[in-house]
Amino acid sequence: MTTIDGPNSITLLPPKVVDTSEISKSAAGFGDMLTSMMGKVSEKQNAGDQAIEKLQSGEAKHLHEVMIAVEEADISLRMLVQMRNKALTAYEEIMRMQI
Repeated sequence: MTTIDGPNSITLLPPKVVDTSEISKSAAGFGDMLTSMMGKVSEKQNAGDQAIEKLQSGEAKHLHEVMIAVEEADISLRMLVQMRNKALTAYEEIMRMQI
């Protein structure tokens, strides 16, 4: 038969240490990440538009630089749309769950 020891035999866990590293300070929420990503995509779109305007006005010296700027804008927009689609799919999946 086992005996139950008194409250003095309980082992206490050490207190939780708060992480104050630079990584945890810079970690933002999902909404902040999406806002930041949308800002970057907008910047890429503007850079692509400016490159096209420079090409039309004759200021652009190389066509490949214009094409690169436009493709970067296109790829960043496609990635943002895919992120939105994945988030929407996850939301719909959660809404279908039965409680």
